Amino acid sequence: MQPRLQHKTALITGAGSGIGSAIAELFAQHGANLALLDLELGAVEQLADRLHTSTGRHCVPLLANVTDAAQIDACFAQAIDALGRIDILINCAGVNVFRDPLDLQASDWDRCMDVNLRGAWHCISAALPSMLAAGYGHVVNIASVHGHKIIPGSFPYPVAKHGLIGLTRSLGIEYADRGIRVNSISPGLILTPAAERYFETCPDPAAERLRQAELLPCKRIGEPSEVAYAALFLASDEARFINATDLLIDGGRSQLYHA
Repeated sequence: MQPRLQHKTALITGAGSGIGSAIAELFAQHGANLALLDLELGAVEQLADRLHTSTGRHCVPLLANVTDAAQIDACFAQAIDALGRIDILINCAGVNVFRDPLDLQASDWDRCMDVNLRGAWHCISAALPSMLAAGYGHVVNIASVHGHKIIPGSFPYPVAKHGLIGLTRSLGIEYADRGIRVNSISPGLILTPAAERYFETCPDPAAERLRQAELLPCKRIGEPSEVAYAALFLASDEARFINATDLLIDGGRSQLYHA
């Protein structure tokens, strides 16, 4: 198998678990050196050690909160110092905030927007100067099917994810003639730790898991690795003519008409 990211470097936020961890693992397998950023330093330290042992890739664990621009700037400086440059940015850090609009606290709104939208912008704005100087860079934002279809009871999360897709399209066009591509992926229900925690809160976790699977045309829930393969393609030079685009990965559910 020819490595698809040989001699490339990538910074991945939310790398400690779920989709971010799956992307990190696949990118390392395909030759990329990695900066792994998360709120849980222990998680990315363990991941970095494991990936270095299994692939030989240089993996740098970083502790930062994407809502803090100063922390992000410092982490990018550290990553560039360790890896030489950042070719690829994967914005995977996110948080579910589902509230009744009339009961929504200002702190809930701020947390949703700060992590899911402003945090991605902090990382992009930190990455852009060096990418523009090199005339080369790929950004992949992990958005959500919530950025396409509205599910009652999920406010204000869809607002942030619509914004993230808008950010993707706007920046993709803004820098297209300077060697930068910006795309996004919108996963549907994926078996992440957050999804597993949701199932465990249900009176009958197995029944809820089955109910959710039955809503999907393919009758199964997605795996983090399936999102990771999409990120691998978009981040690679194979996708060099794909820009300002969002890719839905939801097993076809958002295209299904419910009577």
